[in-house]
Amino acid sequence: MAGHEAEVEQEILERITEMISEEHDLRDRLSARLVDERTEHARLVRLETELDQCWDLLRQRRARVAAGGDPDEAQARPASQVEHYLS
Repeated sequence: MAGHEAEVEQEILERITEMISEEHDLRDRLSARLVDERTEHARLVRLETELDQCWDLLRQRRARVAAGGDPDEAQARPASQVEHYLS
C-alpha cells in the first residue's frame, strides 16, 4: 500500500505544480495586459479554488496516514468548504 500512497501523493503534487505554474502565467499575462482581463480573472479564481481543493486532499491523505488510517478514504471536499479555511 505504501507504493500506492506515494504514487497518488505524487500525482496530486504534480497537479498542484501544474496549477501553480498556470497561475503564475495567468498573473503575468494579466499584469502585462496580454489577455482579456475578465476571462482570465475568472479562470484564475477557478484555478485558485482547485488548488485549495488539491492541497486539502493532500493534507487529508497525510493526516490519515499519520493516524494509521487509509489515505484512500480521503475525498476532495467541495469548494464551498475549503474556501472558508483559514491559513
